[in-house]
Amino acid sequence: MYLFRSYNVKRTEGGGGLPYKTIMPYLPESTSQAVSPLLKSDPAIEEIRLRTGQKIELSGPKPYVLSTIFSEYERAAFVHKITKHSIYRLEEQLKRGYLTIEGGHRIGIAGQAVMREGAVSSMTNLSFFNIRIAKEKKGAALPLLPSLFQSGWKSALLIGPPRSGKTTLLRDIARIAGTGDEKRRIPPMKTCIVDERSEIAGCLHGVPQLDVGTRTDVLDACPKSEGMMMMIRSMSPDVLIVDEIGREEDAQALSEALNAGIAVIATVHAHSLKEALRRPVIRHIKESGLFDTYIEVSREHHVTILKRESQVVG
Repeated sequence: MYLFRSYNVKRTEGGGGLPYKTIMPYLPESTSQAVSPLLKSDPAIEEIRLRTGQKIELSGPKPYVLSTIFSEYERAAFVHKITKHSIYRLEEQLKRGYLTIEGGHRIGIAGQAVMREGAVSSMTNLSFFNIRIAKEKKGAALPLLPSLFQSGWKSALLIGPPRSGKTTLLRDIARIAGTGDEKRRIPPMKTCIVDERSEIAGCLHGVPQLDVGTRTDVLDACPKSEGMMMMIRSMSPDVLIVDEIGREEDAQALSEALNAGIAVIATVHAHSLKEALRRPVIRHIKESGLFDTYIEVSREHHVTILKRESQVVG
């Protein structure tokens, strides 16, 4: 039997200052001048979208379409800056479709794929860019702690649609697990992050650009299933953090971690647990009892916690 608890979480900005500041040096001057006033006035902006020959777009809870055109000249200048004048040096990142820059910001890229032996080996004619602004919200996960930490960390699956804040919560959970919280009597634990898409820690050259905890180790840009097994074997974590599970291999790696006594906290894309269970892998994970706690997160910051009755305390 499962029990529900539902409430709203108020999230506040913290610890990150003005996150967009580290993006500005990469933008052509006219682009920077166009977007800077809005970034200053609306901290809820999440993305800067640049499409060659089209108007600049800023997206978030409130979208903005500017009158400024992102020109071919600006495209070329932007590509030179983000690749440091060497596209070939970044072939591996281009193959994945994104780059990470200072501050942990991720730049999604589209253009012309370069194929080799039937697989994408790189990308050329880069023309479309999505700059996702990395934001730290320290303390965002504090309301979840009664469900996640009870004399030790519990395994949990966070469920929410895109832009619901799942990754922000996951990052803050990693920070608390790795650093501890003396006030709440949470000791610092060996925490490992498998960050396949460089979104949780925002690593640049292997170094986290965002605060993920003092006892936290990060495996960046590695497939989740393989990365989880590598961390289990080599880093002996107490807590394992992973983003966006969904493949059969992920379920197998999760099972290995949990059988080794490791607490796993992961996320999945869906509007609700009911919707997530339409995916065979998630349904199998639930039926196998790999997680005792499921946390639904909405874009309106409403949280619903679903726990096994035996796990409910107080």
